[in-house]
Amino acid sequence: MNFRCSFIYFRIQCLSLAYVCLLAFTNSSRADKAIQVKLGKEEKPAISLWLESSLHRVFPQTPPGSSSLSVLAPRNGVASFQACLRNDRDYSLAIDGKLDPVDGVKTQTRLVGLVPMPHLSPGTAPEELDGAGLLPGLVPDPLYPETKTRIGSQESRSYWITLRIPADAKPGKRELKFRFYLGDDRQEVELPITLNISEFVVQPRHDFPVTHWWRGEATWDYYKTGMFEDDRWWKLTHDQLKDMLEHGSNVVYVPMFFDRRETFKRPCQLLVINEPSPGRYEFDWSKVKRFVDMCREIGFDQFEWSHMWIYWGVENPMRLYKKVDGAYVMLWPPDTKALSEVYVNFLKQFLPQFHDFLEKENLLDNSYFHLSDEPGTGQHLANYKAARKLLKELAPWMKVMDALSDVQYGRQGLTDIPIPMVSAAQAYIDAKIPHWVYFCCSPTGPWLNRFMDTPLAKIRMSGWLFYKLRARGFLHWGFNYWHAMEQERAIDPFTEASGELWPNIPYGDPFMIYPGPDGPIDSIRWEVFAESLQDYAILQTARVSRGDDKLSSIKSYKDFPKSADWITSTLTKILEQPAPTSP
Repeated sequence: MNFRCSFIYFRIQCLSLAYVCLLAFTNSSRADKAIQVKLGKEEKPAISLWLESSLHRVFPQTPPGSSSLSVLAPRNGVASFQACLRNDRDYSLAIDGKLDPVDGVKTQTRLVGLVPMPHLSPGTAPEELDGAGLLPGLVPDPLYPETKTRIGSQESRSYWITLRIPADAKPGKRELKFRFYLGDDRQEVELPITLNISEFVVQPRHDFPVTHWWRGEATWDYYKTGMFEDDRWWKLTHDQLKDMLEHGSNVVYVPMFFDRRETFKRPCQLLVINEPSPGRYEFDWSKVKRFVDMCREIGFDQFEWSHMWIYWGVENPMRLYKKVDGAYVMLWPPDTKALSEVYVNFLKQFLPQFHDFLEKENLLDNSYFHLSDEPGTGQHLANYKAARKLLKELAPWMKVMDALSDVQYGRQGLTDIPIPMVSAAQAYIDAKIPHWVYFCCSPTGPWLNRFMDTPLAKIRMSGWLFYKLRARGFLHWGFNYWHAMEQERAIDPFTEASGELWPNIPYGDPFMIYPGPDGPIDSIRWEVFAESLQDYAILQTARVSRGDDKLSSIKSYKDFPKSADWITSTLTKILEQPAPTSP
C-alpha cells in the first residue's frame, strides 16, 4: 500500500540546539529504561525500544521512554497502548512488529502513520498543545493495518495495539509479549507488557446519544465511484458507518436532503423529488429506505434527519434538487426566502408524506429532527422563531434539535434539544436547561476539542466532561469531510487536514477517518475519543455520582484535568471495584 505522505521523509522545521538539549535532559531518566539493541555486527547499540500508553503521541523526534508498562482494562471493554522504536543509526531500518496471541482477547496491531501539519491550531498557548516545538511538522495520526515499514535515521515510530476484552474474561494479570523484527534479517526483540484485567464489567453506554455527520459525496468524489446506483459506494459507506458505530457514535445521520449551501453537480440527496408540474411534487423514498435498512443491519437504531432550512440564519430553504435530462438542478433559486410561498407549498406536500414514511418504517419514536444549523442572535433568532411556528403548525409531531449557542433559544423554548458549543454551554448549565454539546472548528485554547495538536489526554477527557457536566448528547460535523471546504472537489486527507481553510478550520477538524483503499483507516484521535466514550460508560456502570470527589477537579469545558496521570489514577480507583450487578 502507498502510505502517501506518511512514508515520505521530508525536512521538518529545525529545532534549536537549546531545545534539543533540554528535551534530552528532560527525558534522560526515561531513556535509561528503554531496551537498547545492537543490530548485527554494529559496534554499539543504536536502536531503542520502549512502550507508551495511548495518551501520548510518538513524534519522529520523540526520545525513548520506558520499557515497562502495565495496562488496566475492564471486561467487556477496550484498552490500547503503543510499542515504540527509535533508530539512531546512520542508516534507515526495516521494521516489523506483532503482539503474541492472547487467550480470550482479540488484538489488533496497526502502524502509526505520519501526516503533515503545516500550522498549529490558532489561539492556543504552548501548554495546551501537543508537540510544541516539534510542530509544525509531521504528526502521528492514521493507523495503518500494515506493520512492515522502513524508518529513517534519527527517527522514532510506534505501533498502536488495541485489546478487546470479552465480558467473560478471567480477571487477573497476564504477561503479554510484543515482538519487534529489526533489519532485513528480522532480528527479533521482545518487550513484555502486563495486562491487568479488572473484575469490573463495563455495560453499554445508555441515554447519551452521539452523532457524527458523514458526507456521502466525499466518498464518491474521493473513490471515483458512481452515486447511489453504484454498489461500491454503498459498500464503502456501509463500512464507514460500521466503523462509526464501533467507535461509540450511536445515532446515524440520514442525508434525505442535501445540506450544503454550495451548488453541487452530484448532491448526496437520498430522497428523489420529481416535479411533474410547477409546484406539484412527488417523492420516491426507495433510496432512503435502502439506507435505513442498511443502517439497521449495521446496528443503528436511532436516526437523525436533514435540516428543514439551510444553516447560518434560517434565511433560505434547503437547496433541494430534482433531475432534469440527467442533470441535477435546484427546485428553487438559492436566494429564495425561508418562508416564501414556494417553500411553504413544498413543505405542505412533503411533511405529511415524511410522517407517513416514518410511521410505516417504525422510525418516528427513534428519530431526531433539525430546523436549521448554527443560527446566531438578533434577526436569526426572529427567523428561527418564525420557522418553528410554521413547523409546529404543519408537523406538530416533529421535535427539533439544533447546534445553537445563544441561551435565548433554550430560555424561549424555541428548540426541544438545544446544542450549544462547549464554550457556550455554561449558560445552559447555569440556567438548568437540558442540552447536548458540540465543538466545530472552535473553540481553541484551553477548551475541549480534538484537533491534531490537541493533547491525547485532553481528548480522552471528553467522556468525563460530558458525564460530570450533565450533557445529554454530543454532535460533531466532521467524520469524513474529504472536500476542499465549500467546494465540490476532493482533496487528499493524507496531505491536507483543514479542508484548505486554515486558520478558520484547525487541522484534524474535518474528519476522524482516512480513506483506505477498500475502507476506512482510523485515526489516533478517533480511537482516543472512542475510549473516552467508554469512560462515560464506566462512570455509568459504576454509578459514580456527578458530585463524587473523584470528579471534583472537573469545573467546566475549559477548566478540567488534562494529564494522563489523572485519567490513569481515577480510572484505577473505579476499576479496582467490581461493578454493581443490580439494575
